[in-house]
Amino acid sequence: MSKLQIRRAVINDVQDCLTIYNYEVEHGVATLDLEPRTLEEWHEWYNAHSDEHHPIIVGTIDDVVVGYASLSPYRLKDAFKSTVELSIYIHQDYRGQGVATQLMKRIIAMAKSDDTLHNVVSIITAGNEGSTKLHNRFGFTYCGLTPEVGFKHGKYQDTETYALLV
Repeated sequence: MSKLQIRRAVINDVQDCLTIYNYEVEHGVATLDLEPRTLEEWHEWYNAHSDEHHPIIVGTIDDVVVGYASLSPYRLKDAFKSTVELSIYIHQDYRGQGVATQLMKRIIAMAKSDDTLHNVVSIITAGNEGSTKLHNRFGFTYCGLTPEVGFKHGKYQDTETYALLV
């Protein structure tokens, strides 16, 4: 396998990120979205991450986007401006190959280098062992379980919240 390259996302990456995300919408529970997102919605998502506090980064192998990570506003109230929500999605064919680890390392470094950020929060659908291990490996603190918060694939799903002070 060629070497993983990590860089800031550009507009031409939006379709690849959308494909990765929509696979999880349709087949997994890493997102509790029930309907695939549209390219127009994902362009809005990309544009909402255009400032220095809310980056999107992509991991590429041989110029193919194999995963992405983003920092999004945690809540819209001004008091929450120093907190961001982390998301990481990996193409199903590239899981278990260290892509998430490298994306996590880079996105956390970006958060730590931003003097306006204080807390990185991650909300994980319970039972996602890979994501739980990843967050534990990077020192996130488990903050609690929200039981049966969403209904997907015929059953109620719990979420777990993790946080990392940066």
